[in-house]
Amino acid sequence: MGALTSSQDGRELSADTILELLANRRRRYLLYALRGQDGPIELSKLAEQIAGWEHDVPPEEVAKNEYKSVYVSSVQCHVPKLADAGVVDHDENNHTVVLADNYEQLEPYLRIVIRDEPENSRLHAALETESGDGFFSQIRENVARLKH
Repeated sequence: MGALTSSQDGRELSADTILELLANRRRRYLLYALRGQDGPIELSKLAEQIAGWEHDVPPEEVAKNEYKSVYVSSVQCHVPKLADAGVVDHDENNHTVVLADNYEQLEPYLRIVIRDEPENSRLHAALETESGDGFFSQIRENVARLKH
């Protein structure tokens, strides 16, 4: 395995860092796609999935320019930012990414911001299917409890 880049492993992330990381939709989509993965996943596969979610089409129907936009921004901006925060490990030689230890600090906040994702979309369906525990249902219940 090549050199992994992750500079803040084990350090507590500040509120500003957490908010900055989750402020960008593509970074959130990267994190959604990496959740539940047992090992590293190729950036090209992530870019296909993310472009599909952005355009609400199956990954195999993503236009080349849409895929390329996601791939390039991920390589040049989003993955390095997540790696610098210790949220992902990026193998620059193999162009693979996997969640790192600091991801656990983002998970509670990711569960909150996910409420703003389009409900009738492929992304919503994927996240609901991926979590056998009814991810969105749990969020709605928690929000309802907080309001009362």
